[in-house]
Amino acid sequence: MEFSAETKEMGDKIANLTLKQAKELSDYLKETHGIEPAAGGVAVAMPASDGGGAAAPAAKTEFDVVLTGHGDKKLDVVKIVKNITGASLMDAKKMVESCPATLKEAASKEDADKIKAEVEAVGGTVELK
Repeated sequence: MEFSAETKEMGDKIANLTLKQAKELSDYLKETHGIEPAAGGVAVAMPASDGGGAAAPAAKTEFDVVLTGHGDKKLDVVKIVKNITGASLMDAKKMVESCPATLKEAASKEDADKIKAEVEAVGGTVELK
């Protein structure tokens, strides 16, 4: 979709408002032009702020599952890694021995938690990045 330069400029200005400025804009639009915010809130959606005016990052939806250790049951971890990655037994063994090793990239939170639980159940350690 194409937007005019004027629309982009106005949208960028609104997106960069502080919460106080957004509230003031909402009050102005209501009082001066009779425009009421939807659902009784501020008329514009505001990103969270770290106090410095920069927007906070959105909640993460994809995770890399990284094996960070194999514990005392290396063979059990190798078997789980083989099942998760679909790698050969030798490749799975190499991955386990060369920690940290990425088991899955861009996994959903659900899948990442499932993989983490499987590996930790046999004594391995995993980080979600």
